[in-house]
Order: sequence, then C-alpha cells, then structure tokens
Amino acid sequence: MKRIVIFASGSGSNAENLITFFQNSSNTSVIQVLTNNPQAKVLDRAKKLKVSALSFNRIAFSKTNDVLNILKSANPDLIVLAGFLWKMPESILNAFPNKVVNIHPALLPKYGGKGMYGMHVHEAVVANNETETGITIHYVNENYDEGAIIFQAKCDVSANDSAETVAAKIHELEMEHFPKVVEKLLKQ
Repeated sequence: MKRIVIFASGSGSNAENLITFFQNSSNTSVIQVLTNNPQAKVLDRAKKLKVSALSFNRIAFSKTNDVLNILKSANPDLIVLAGFLWKMPESILNAFPNKVVNIHPALLPKYGGKGMYGMHVHEAVVANNETETGITIHYVNENYDEGAIIFQAKCDVSANDSAETVAAKIHELEMEHFPKVVEKLLKQ
C-alpha cells in the first residue's frame, strides 16, 4: 500500500480532493494530514473523511524533530504540500529525498518565491497583464518554489479576468490534475 501524508495550511480543498481520489484505491491511501494552523478548515475536512489530522507549531516543525519523527513513523511514500505555506526544513527534505512535492498556482518560475501564494499570485498575474497562467507541480527543495518541475497545466487569462476569476480557473486545473500527477508519481 502506497502511503501519502498531506501538509496544508488553509481550507484544504486540494487535500480533500486527494483524499477522495484515493479513498477507494486498493493500493494508495492518504494516511495523515498535518497543518501548521490549528484553525485550518483542512482539519474539519480530514475528520469528516476519517483521516488522521494533527496541527503543529513552528518549534515542533523546525526547531525540534517532532514533526520529522511523526513522518518517520508514518513512513510515507510521498509527502504532498497542498496549500502549505511554510518552507520545509532541511531535516525533512534530507530524510525524504525526492518524496516531497508541492502544487503552486502559477507557471513557475514566474510568480514563485516567498510571499507568492494564493490570491497574491493571481493579483500579480492580472496586474502584469499576463495572457496565460496555470499550475506547477514540483519537487520541494530548500528554496521556495525552486525544485524540479514535474508537471504544468495552462489556462488563458483574458483582459476581463479579475484575480478571482483567475483563481477559479486555477482551482479547476488543481482539481483535475493534482491527484492524477500524484498517482503517476507513486507508480514510478
């Protein structure tokens, strides 16, 4: 059985999509959701879907080995960042080489880096009059949004689009592609 651990910081729509995608799989399961936000809606979504969920603080994440030890005991085949806003500590990246992936709401290397998440990305895309944007699924390294690109999907941005309409287009791409790319990675 392939095991996935998801990290998320917010509402958890991508996490829920991944959990439901693999719920009836005979060979893959989302075994745990971890969040840095004790108020995150992802905790409610995980509970509703009967997936173990825990929140942690910055000390447990990057100053001690608490989160690393949780991951080691879970022994995931893949760690999936789905709207997780903190940089992964090198201790986790070293313990799980090429097993940590992220989804970013833009076509990297554009609109990546510290502070470029969620609506900040979509607002920048619209402000810069981009004609296309998309999603990037990539491996995670020690720098924000700089790991090797695994997959990208594009959508058009029209002159009439707002940050909100761009966000809706990106959400559709995430829902369609993220679980399939994760599934493909687990088959390699």
